[in-house]
Amino acid sequence: MQRQIRPFNSLRNQIFVGFVMVMLVVLLIAGISAYDRVASLLKSNAEKHIQQTAVQASGRLDALIAQVNSLTAQVADDTYLQRLLYEEKQGKKATFNQRQALLQIAGSYQSFINGAQSMEIYTTNYSRIFPMDDRSLSHRLDRDWIAQADEGKGRLVWAGSDPDDPSILLAIRRINLLDRSFEHGGYVVVRMQRSFFQLNDLESSDGSQDSIMLLDGGGEVVTSNLDVHLDPQAVMDSESVVQNGKESYIVVKQRSELTGWTLAVLTPLRETTEGVSILRTALFVSGIIGVVLFLVMSFFLSTMITRPLIRLMRAMRGAQPGAMRPNLMVSSTSEINELNEVYNQMVYRQNELAQVVHDKEVMQSRAELKALQSQINPHFLFNTLEAFYWSLEDKGEEEMARMVIAMSRLFRYIITSPHQDEWVTIADELEHVERYLNIMQMRLGNRMQWEIRLSEELRTVPMPKLLIQPLVENAVLYGVESTLKPGKIEINVYPSSITGLVCVEVRDDGPGIEAERLQTIQQALKGGDPLAPGRGTGVGLVNVHQRLQLYFGGSPLGDYARLAVDSEAGAGTVIRFYIPRGSEASYDS
Repeated sequence: MQRQIRPFNSLRNQIFVGFVMVMLVVLLIAGISAYDRVASLLKSNAEKHIQQTAVQASGRLDALIAQVNSLTAQVADDTYLQRLLYEEKQGKKATFNQRQALLQIAGSYQSFINGAQSMEIYTTNYSRIFPMDDRSLSHRLDRDWIAQADEGKGRLVWAGSDPDDPSILLAIRRINLLDRSFEHGGYVVVRMQRSFFQLNDLESSDGSQDSIMLLDGGGEVVTSNLDVHLDPQAVMDSESVVQNGKESYIVVKQRSELTGWTLAVLTPLRETTEGVSILRTALFVSGIIGVVLFLVMSFFLSTMITRPLIRLMRAMRGAQPGAMRPNLMVSSTSEINELNEVYNQMVYRQNELAQVVHDKEVMQSRAELKALQSQINPHFLFNTLEAFYWSLEDKGEEEMARMVIAMSRLFRYIITSPHQDEWVTIADELEHVERYLNIMQMRLGNRMQWEIRLSEELRTVPMPKLLIQPLVENAVLYGVESTLKPGKIEINVYPSSITGLVCVEVRDDGPGIEAERLQTIQQALKGGDPLAPGRGTGVGLVNVHQRLQLYFGGSPLGDYARLAVDSEAGAGTVIRFYIPRGSEASYDS
């Protein structure tokens, strides 16, 4: 016997593939999540360590700046220098000996800071009195730095590199005359060696040496211990990582409020991610091992689940319609046994239903025969009325002929086939009402007048058939026939003040409805006690109301899907209802 080939979309294959896909997704998500978390943690820890180094270096830098600031402040406040600058401002030029004395003062202060190369003293008109030459301050520094020193009013301003010696940094401070209400007395310029700001003795928390770059306010490198060249502007603009060829560096920056300089601590990114590559390898190997193990487990699990099902499927495939036999298989799995029991119950039920279906088919054949016979009766009625019409037309009975043909069209509108649409346009419904009123006027003569008002825009609005005619019939019976005086019936169809609705109103000027009877009808319309059938009971109104509820009760029409009856004794009766202007497809369910 040839072995049957199992299709790829079999249950076992689907279970197997499903388990494997779930395992792969779980491993992938877990691996990516673990990798990202560990990488982020390593990077965060590295940034914290670098941040600690940056804070330490920034503190050390601020201490060095404070030393320079203290030095220049002591020089600016020196009593001898203050008196000499005041005399210069008064127009008394300093002598050679007086200027020579400044050498000893400057030397005594410079000895406190190793990095101080020299100091220069200038008057308010930018002439230099120490060292002893005639070089002007405006030729020594850019006027912008002098203006910043004036604005600082005694604050130390760092002016960048010395134009004469790039290894020297310049700082300028305005000298205020203490005994003259802090009047402007001159300037002191200090020349500092760049090596003074070297921070090579700082180590990170793990004992390694970090790379440090110190940049002034203009982006110029003050000092750096980097082995490679990095663009200072790229370091200034970088948020966290700066690129130098193939090498990337993590950057942590600290800005000095005293000088406006930026201290950047840089660490190669590869040093912070060395553990990530090991983690990636471990995750990859463990993922492969997990996938292999899960493949084996999924194969055995899917086989264990599907084998009993295959046996039951073979038993079901052997069942033939009309000769189904129960399956007596017993499995060690409770779920399979329950499934087999359900199948056996289905077999018993199927055999019972086969007999029921046979009986129903016989009954349906008889019902269809009766339906064909019942369709003959309306056609017989229409043909008979047509024969009456032509007979009366030949005899000259035109009024009777018109009544017969109106009745024929009236019956054709009311009696519909099972497949005819129950929805018509307002124009069709009012045309049917007009035929009914013409027949009633032939009987009542001048006692009845009627008028139909319908705007052109509402002619094609759809509505359920035979909603208006019962209301008009009610108006004829109880508004015109119940009194001897002439009566008038008005049918008005107009757009409602409520957006999207059309109001249909039937009005008569008859004797109206008594208050007690009106209350009974309104209670029945609200779902109270049903009305007993009979003439004058209002059963037709209740039927129209129920049809409105059936068609529109669950639609956006909502609370307006009802019949409203207003009447007063001697003042006539007004009956109105609302329909939507939309398509009947929204309401016909």
